[in-house]
Amino acid sequence: MSRKDLIQLEGVVKKVLGGGNMSIECDNDITVRGVLSGRMKKHRIKVMVGDRVQVSVSPYDTSHGLITYRF
Repeated sequence: MSRKDLIQLEGVVKKVLGGGNMSIECDNDITVRGVLSGRMKKHRIKVMVGDRVQVSVSPYDTSHGLITYRF
C-alpha cells in the first residue's frame, strides 16, 4: 500500500499512552491510536496533549495510524 492510499484525518491528542502511542480524537468523533512517524522522530518533533495533528489511517484498519503532521 502506498502513501497516497491512506486516509488523512485530523484530530486532537487526548492522552499519551506508553511506548510512544497516543490516543487521538478525530473531528468525526472517531478515536484512533496513533504512533509518531519516522520523520517526526528523526527531526525530534514533540507532540503533547492538546496538540492538533494529522493522522494517516489505513482503510483496512481504522483503529490505529501514523501521526504525520503537527499543526
